[in-house]
Amino acid sequence: MESNKDEALRCLSIAQKHFDAGNASSARKFCQKSISLFETPQALKLLASINAAPESSSSAPQGAATSSAAEEHISSSGTKQRHSAASSSSSKPKANGTAGGMGGEKREYTAEQHTVVKRVRACKVTDYYDILGLQKDCEEADIKRAYRKLALALHPDKNGAPGADEAFKLVSKAFQVLSDPQKRSIYDQSGSDPESRFSGMASPSNGFATSPFAGNTFEGELSPEDLFNMFFGGSGAFGPGFGGGPVFTATFGPGGFRTTRMGGRAHAANATANDTRSIFIQLLPLLILFGFSLLSALPSLFSTPPVPDPRYSFSVSSRYNVERYTEGLGIRYFVDGTEFSKHPVIGAELAREKSKNTKGRQGPALSKFEGSVERAYTQELYLQCQRGVDRKERRKEAEIGLFGIGTDWEKVRKIEREVVESCEELKRLGVLKN
Repeated sequence: MESNKDEALRCLSIAQKHFDAGNASSARKFCQKSISLFETPQALKLLASINAAPESSSSAPQGAATSSAAEEHISSSGTKQRHSAASSSSSKPKANGTAGGMGGEKREYTAEQHTVVKRVRACKVTDYYDILGLQKDCEEADIKRAYRKLALALHPDKNGAPGADEAFKLVSKAFQVLSDPQKRSIYDQSGSDPESRFSGMASPSNGFATSPFAGNTFEGELSPEDLFNMFFGGSGAFGPGFGGGPVFTATFGPGGFRTTRMGGRAHAANATANDTRSIFIQLLPLLILFGFSLLSALPSLFSTPPVPDPRYSFSVSSRYNVERYTEGLGIRYFVDGTEFSKHPVIGAELAREKSKNTKGRQGPALSKFEGSVERAYTQELYLQCQRGVDRKERRKEAEIGLFGIGTDWEKVRKIEREVVESCEELKRLGVLKN
């Protein structure tokens, strides 16, 4: 953790001094403590140098009496053991237990220290008050006092119990949050780490203070009606809405998204009038477009739908058995006699022509109908003519071959003289020129 970096660098400096003095055992101890607090490349490099260097025979100054000096050696299991040259009655009392450190080093601890570690590690990682053993309404001085006491009890230099390092980190994190008034306020409301981006509340460091909702409170849950008014005639945390409605204030809190509505009856009445006028202005282009569409559709609404033309065929059949010829090009076609005579427009013209004995003078509806018959007939002939001409050209090119070598030119001229009946019919009708 960053909060332990200074202490780690201090231990690294002490380790370097011991190593320079030839005391590899003490140098290794402080180097491992530095790595456990905050791992740095310098500490790892120094530890590698210490492990590679030969162990000094003794860290005691020369000239001391060997009968009273304490020898230090490392057993086969890597455990440090101190043997006194004096009688066993003068040795120090043993601790209640040992814990393994980095590199196989054993660290001593007492039962009380182990109890403190277990209590801290049993807490939730974000239950900062419980970690420090405080109540939520504690003072700032209580926080500092509790942290100082736990830090001394859990510091890796003092406590070698299993999990002491993790417990020390939890205490440091709890103090880091609760000692900052802003972070503590956010934590009291959200109950989660204010520095985490997944926290229920954003901290000032991630841009919350610059958001449009900063500094506001909520006094009631935002209903769907309020949300609608915020965007269509009311207002929100951004100030007056589109229609100048009542004012809302908004923010995020532990109770959810909440809002406060301000404004009296006169303000609400004025907002209603402004809302109606604003909505009308927004809908005016749509109303105008709808009006023009309605006006353009009026003639078709009041006019009678057109009557379809009678059906016909260019070949005789059991249904189309009445033969007729168009007046313009004289094209023969066949119709259903009953359907043709009962057509509401053409049938009326035929009946009028028969009663007045004006044969040869067609009505406009019949002339229009026969014009469509002539167009359909000539278009079909034109397509057949094109296909026939294309077939002739392909046969002619196949007969000539490449460069005309060995071509039967008499056969080629015979193909050229072939007649395409559809083309000849178009020429007879005057649609194609000779």
